[in-house]
Amino acid sequence: MLLPAEKDLRAALARFAQVRIEHDVRPTGTTSLALEDVTRALCAMTGTTTVEEALSEADALLDRCRTERLDAAKGTATLAA
Repeated sequence: MLLPAEKDLRAALARFAQVRIEHDVRPTGTTSLALEDVTRALCAMTGTTTVEEALSEADALLDRCRTERLDAAKGTATLAA
């Protein structure tokens, strides 16, 4: 599976949060469709089938990105020394 870019994953999570709030506050057919679309996108990005799995996997992927970024920074610092 190709991993999504961190910025794309963060954008999808932000969109999910925005739509989820809109739907919870004032549910309409439009917000329902938007929630289905963003959920489908998150599931596709994370290779999962439910929103719960997608959110959990997104957290894991973001942790991985953070770890890789920290490791790269340590490697750069070591090379500079």
